[in-house]
Amino acid sequence: MQTIKFTKMQGAGNDYVYVDCTKEMIDDISQTAIRVSDRHFGIGSDGLVLICKSDCADFKMIMYNADGTQAEMCGNATRCVGKYVYDRGLTDKTTVTLETLAGIKTLELNVTDGSVKSVCVNMGAPEFSPEKIPVNSGLDRFIKQTVEVDGVTYSMTCVSMGNPHAVTVIDDTDSLEIEKIGPKFENHKLFPRRINTEFAKVIDRKTVKMRVWERGAGETLACGTGACATLAALCVGGYVDREADIILLGGTLHIKWDETDNNIYMTGPAEFVFDGEITL
Repeated sequence: MQTIKFTKMQGAGNDYVYVDCTKEMIDDISQTAIRVSDRHFGIGSDGLVLICKSDCADFKMIMYNADGTQAEMCGNATRCVGKYVYDRGLTDKTTVTLETLAGIKTLELNVTDGSVKSVCVNMGAPEFSPEKIPVNSGLDRFIKQTVEVDGVTYSMTCVSMGNPHAVTVIDDTDSLEIEKIGPKFENHKLFPRRINTEFAKVIDRKTVKMRVWERGAGETLACGTGACATLAALCVGGYVDREADIILLGGTLHIKWDETDNNIYMTGPAEFVFDGEITL
């Protein structure tokens, strides 16, 4: 048995259990993620995030989905890590580098009265090559392609933000039966490593309403990489400008695709929920 001190945090409703592993590690990360994420018998979260020391950045983020699978990256989680390390005194920097499986991310912490209120994350450049997403396709880019899922035809654009995303434009996100269709997208034969799926309704060229089905977690209230992928996909599809607000169930994220460096910048909130201790 192992007793773990943890902090529950959320960014736009995307909630994770965070553990400071700069001093000691969790024995079985995958099983721990499953246990703590359970909303009935555990703490309740979209997954588990470990904040660790890094040899190449200020900190390292290791994250697992609620089903115990490891994930490359989570934009909302990166913002919460930034708030955690600053507010808990692990650093006094307001520019923090974070090692992830999707590369090193740079976090700009917006501090008010000694506490981080929001974080802007350089999420890197979007990747449209099907081979690198990955998507089982011989095309150079998988943009506005017709795909049939469960007998319905969708126009789909695929992009990686360090993890794989499929973005499709729909007329109504409110009535979407995402619990039914989400798993069909996630496990579609096109996607050898499964896929995160964003269902987007374009309000205007600077506003998008979106719901997301995350692989290994199901529907979440927000997805930072998903919001970035949505902006990139809709931009190359001609639907929106390079800067827009993405409205999710848990709140709004501001996304900018910079023309100068080709990187996508995500700005959004990060909040503590509670601290606790659990024995597993």
